[in-house]
This record gives sequence, C-alpha cells and structure tokens, in this order.
Amino acid sequence: MASPAVATRRTSPTFLASGPRHRLRRHEYSPSKLGSPSLASRLKVTALFGWIKGDKLARTRELIPSAESYTLTGSDSEVDMKPHEVSISVVSSIMDIPPAEWDACAVHSAGPEKLNPFLTHAFLSSLEESGSAVKETGWLPLHIVARDENEDIVGVVPLYLKSHSRGEFVFDQSWAEAYYSYGLEYYPKLQSCVPFTPVTGQRILLRDTSYRDQVFDALVKALKNLATKLNASSLHITFPSEGEFSKLKDRGLLQRIGLQYHWRNRNYKSFDDFLMDLKQPKRKNIRQERKKIPAQNLKMKRLRGDEIKSSHWDTFYKFYRNTTDNHWGRAYLTREFFHLLGEKMGDKVMLIVAEHDDKLVAGALNLIGGDTLYGRLWGCLPDVHFPNLHFEACYYQAIEAAIELNLSKVEAGAQGEHKIQRGYLPVTTYSCHYFLEPGFATAIGNFLVHETAQVKHVINVLRDSGPYKEDIMKEFAAQQDDEM
Repeated sequence: MASPAVATRRTSPTFLASGPRHRLRRHEYSPSKLGSPSLASRLKVTALFGWIKGDKLARTRELIPSAESYTLTGSDSEVDMKPHEVSISVVSSIMDIPPAEWDACAVHSAGPEKLNPFLTHAFLSSLEESGSAVKETGWLPLHIVARDENEDIVGVVPLYLKSHSRGEFVFDQSWAEAYYSYGLEYYPKLQSCVPFTPVTGQRILLRDTSYRDQVFDALVKALKNLATKLNASSLHITFPSEGEFSKLKDRGLLQRIGLQYHWRNRNYKSFDDFLMDLKQPKRKNIRQERKKIPAQNLKMKRLRGDEIKSSHWDTFYKFYRNTTDNHWGRAYLTREFFHLLGEKMGDKVMLIVAEHDDKLVAGALNLIGGDTLYGRLWGCLPDVHFPNLHFEACYYQAIEAAIELNLSKVEAGAQGEHKIQRGYLPVTTYSCHYFLEPGFATAIGNFLVHETAQVKHVINVLRDSGPYKEDIMKEFAAQQDDEM
C-alpha cells in the first residue's frame, strides 16, 4: 500500500468563482416533463455548454482555475526526505502538453511492457484533433498537469467536463435521474477516462520519482477541488487499474465493479494449441465456425502500420457507421479520427479485414499494447451477411495475432456473453466515484454494496460455464479470485 503523505496546499490567485448549484423545485424539472430522453439530452447540452461562443479559446479558458502549489512531505518513515514543491494546473487541450512528457508519465505508470496505447498522447490527441472528444460533443478537455520545481511534468490526468453520460460504458443514467427527481443538476460532471474506450489502465499517470505517492495524493485532492470549483455534481474515474482502485477507496471515493470478457495466453504456440485446452464440444464448434469462412469465399487479412492505406480507413469508416447507425444509434468517432490514428500510431494499429471477391466487406480495429491486444470496433457493409464472420474477425483472428505476437491477453471490449464459449472469460473491471452532495453519496454507496455482490455472483456463474477443461478452469478461477 502506498505510504501516507501530507500535501499542504497554497492557493495561487483565486479559482474561478462559482455560485451555489441551482436547485429546481421538484415540479419544475423532471425527465418525464421533457418528453423523450433525446430531447432532454439536447436541452441539457445547450444549457450546459452553450456559453462557449464567439472566441471559443478565450471562453474555454474562463473555466480553467489558476494553478495551485503543493508542498509534499513524506510519511514518518521518510522524515529525511526533502520537501518538494509541485504546481498543479489545468489545460484545455492535450495539445498544450508536449507528447514526450505526457508519454513519459504513461510509460512510467505501467512500465513499457504493459503500456496501454489508449493512454498515449497520440491516441488522446487524435480524439481531440478529429473533433470526436471536444466541447461540441459534450467532452470538454480539462486535463490535470503536475509540475515540479524545475517545471518538469511529474504527473498528468486525462479529464473531461461532461454534459451527458454517453460513451463511458459505466452507466450512471439512473443516478442522473435520481438527482433530477430531487431538483438537483447532475451535469456537468468530471470524468477521468479514455473517451469511448472501456479499457482498464492507469488514470493518474505518474513519472517514476521518489515522491510519486505524494504526487498521487496531490492530484486526487486537485481533482476533488476542481469538481467543487467548477460546480460539478461529481467526479468519476472509470476503468482505473486495480491498484488505483484500492488507493482511491482510501481517498474517499466510492467503488464500483463491472465485468468484461478477456482471453488469456497460456504460452500457446498456435491456435490449435489453444483449442486443446477446451472441452471437446467447444473445440469442435470453433473449428466448424472457422471452416465456414473459406467456404464462403472469404479471405482474412491482418494489416499493420503502412499496410493500412487511406482507402482502408475510408472503407472502415463506412463499416463503423453501418454499425452505429443500425445498432448503437450514435457515431462518436469522426472519419478524420481513423486517419489520424493510423498516422500517429503506426504499427500499434492492427486492422483485421475480410475480403469477398477482392472487395473489403468487413473489418475489426485493434490496438497493440505492451502485453495486450485490444479489440475495439467492428463493422461491415450494409446488407452483408456471412455466418460466423463476426466471430472470426473479432475473436479468432485476435487470438491468432496475440499468439503470434506473444501477447499475454486479448481484451475484446464490453458486453457479449457469447464470447465465453469462444475462450473469453469474465474478469472484473473497476470505477471510482466522488459526489459533492453527501446525501446522494451515502445513498449511492449503499446501492453499490448490493450491486457489487450481484456482479460478483454473475462473474462466478459465468465462470462456471466456461469452455475450458476442468484443470484449466481452476487455474483461471484462482487468478480471478486474486483480482477480486
């Protein structure tokens, strides 16, 4: 456990002044009186972020508080440690932070062998530059930066002021409705996350210094202070690492868990090697599903880096829009995002495509991390239907790629119990929440106690239905118990 620390705050020029949160009487505002949820969302976005007009940059900067200075001292066992001065500030775009300094924090937080590509400057800046995660879409960047006495960056936090709950994959709409039913405003709220990306990773990114634990504490305090100064209802840190999850509980944040489905590599040498760990019926089913791909005259390719051309991204965007328009109902990412992603991330991007009669008909987007292959998006052309192609492109090709690249696991994204029978087992995900209204904090904390017990029960039930042989399942169960 991290050593306790004292962070003495000295406020520079005053934070942006903010009045009390407006409280509406119960009859004045309720979701039902606004009609459809979509109408409510449009009204809220206009009300919350409509103030940034004219000179957008100048208006945005009006929200940003002045920097605060912290004197960091260690625990009793660190009495000889020289106090450090750390200045914590907020920037309105990740482009205001040098890529090398941001990435140094990301690399040091997890280690190069476990680097999460979604936390790199290249990925996050692609979201902003492309207009995907910006004020106009309800994601106002307010990233936190900690600098030492020499103005070197020693910590950063990806952070957004949000006017809705879309694109988060930790669902809190019922909390928002509860706020409204009591005449309180839930939005804006602060969200530390990777937009549109349900991937576990560090959220408080720290350089490897002797006082990194104290910087962690100072950044958490700064996050709470910012929520207060911006008159936000709450602070949410979603999909943090397990270590952060434990530390943030000690800092007064509520804990919530969820589940996803991941595939783990037991040092397999081939896909057939993996299949031999499965029960015979499951093994037979996967082989039959895979045989249907060439039988339908489909050819699978895994493209990386320079192999992915501009035309590929244009076609994949069509796949993506077909999926969002027919299933999700909202396209969060712009066409430009995919082009920027390819330009900036190079070999870290893997595009799995399916060809039929030399024409691209479907694809799955993956990112390659230090030890993990991350499956992100899938799509196909309209009116295209090839049985089992989704399983092949999203799951089996990803497993083959992870084995070839000697990666430890494949994270196949949120939802989908059908993944279990294809080798992906349930794992625990995490989020942490801080509410400025004490009464709601208590009520939501009580709710989370019961929800946590239910999620753990579901994970155990799903685990029992796993496709692996009994001895392999016991091995995976022991690993999961260690995580929970």
